[in-house]
Amino acid sequence: MIVIARVEMGKAKKTQFICHSCGHVSLRWLGRCPDCNKWDSLVEETVISKKEKQHLTFAASQPELINDITATDYQRLSTRIGEFDRVLGGGIVPGSVTLIAGDPGIGKSTLLLQASNELSLHHGTVLYVSGEESVSQTKLRANRLDIESDSLYVLCENSLEQIESHIASLNPSVVIIDSIQTIFQPHLQSAPGSVTQVRESAGHLLVLAKTKNVPVILVGHVTKEGALAGPKVLEHMVDTVLYFEGENHHVYRVLRAVKNRFGSTNEIGVFEMSASGLSEVLNPSELFISNRVENISGSVVVSSMECTLPILFELQALVAPSNFNIPRNTATGVDRQRIALLVAVLQKRVGFEIGNSDVFVNVTGGMRVDERGVDLGTIMAIASNHRDIPISTNTVVMGEVGLGGEIRPVTHISRRLREANKLGFSRAVFPEYNLSNYLADTDKQAREDIELVGVTDLYGAISALL
Repeated sequence: MIVIARVEMGKAKKTQFICHSCGHVSLRWLGRCPDCNKWDSLVEETVISKKEKQHLTFAASQPELINDITATDYQRLSTRIGEFDRVLGGGIVPGSVTLIAGDPGIGKSTLLLQASNELSLHHGTVLYVSGEESVSQTKLRANRLDIESDSLYVLCENSLEQIESHIASLNPSVVIIDSIQTIFQPHLQSAPGSVTQVRESAGHLLVLAKTKNVPVILVGHVTKEGALAGPKVLEHMVDTVLYFEGENHHVYRVLRAVKNRFGSTNEIGVFEMSASGLSEVLNPSELFISNRVENISGSVVVSSMECTLPILFELQALVAPSNFNIPRNTATGVDRQRIALLVAVLQKRVGFEIGNSDVFVNVTGGMRVDERGVDLGTIMAIASNHRDIPISTNTVVMGEVGLGGEIRPVTHISRRLREANKLGFSRAVFPEYNLSNYLADTDKQAREDIELVGVTDLYGAISALL
């Protein structure tokens, strides 16, 4: 006798492919995302059934007239780190979700651990959740930073359910998750760091922050291109997005806000990394130009507006005969394509024969400058080294250069000149248009100690500087 047993097989899990860059969903794998056109960006994810989804119930709300709504000021929580608070808009808003992203080893955990210590000393219990380091490793960093607080709790956990239970029991005033890519929900079939896990975990933490009025700070990883890793929707979900930038082999770090629902995005914070942690740089311009060598060609001080903060940098250029058939344009701290454009303008409009030479441009201090207001300074540094004529160390240069060789105006000229005057510069070369407007404004009183030179084209700038 043959016995046939019927085994009821479970239904196979449905899968879909999600682009980890833009969040596009496809039923089959594609080598290139049809939305953002990135290659090899689609990853397989398990589709969550309706039974597996956890539905959240919210109280029904009614529409209100905007004139009847009373606006209340937020009682922000100060981190006692002035640069950090200024970038946040004055401090941490209760119930907000802040995302801090940056390269590995740039100092995100160090900054947040220092902020956690100050918050726990002045605002109550703080829960620091580390998904990447053990509690002993976090303690070693705390010892190096001289952190001793009776209200700072450290938790090494990756499960979101366990984290939520600890938040419910401790009822902290601030929660820090380091990092969101390590947090997972067990009922989801995808691995930690995947698009689904990051999106769902961030969504749960967002609801927790809003319902309990507890601010949550998330640490995010970045890709090799410098963009925030994970789904793009993550940046839309949070209230504030901060980028921690800088070079690992330099000591300076810049905290920049790219999104802030409770403050301005026109702020940056400058920090200096040391053995005892991050310290605030109250006057970055003075540090960036402090060790400048005098009377050398190819060196010039430029003024750049970093959001609303004018910063003076030393910009260096070197022009040397090329040993290759194709000359090189090498840039550190500025856009290399912009350097190639400025070299072409200098050769075409002024007649400098540097097309067959290697051109090297460097911004000292490890900072990166993306503003067009340093164009004139870049060209003057290249021309100075080509002619081997130094530019006066007491001169600051600013202005945008067009393809016709004309000098175009820059923004916030009064702030730039005030910063240059404060640092002891006696001469400023900048666009003629800005000079006319500046002199017409009778409220500006910072010009009595600095000579103002307006230029309209490259010929005038070279005559004034070389």
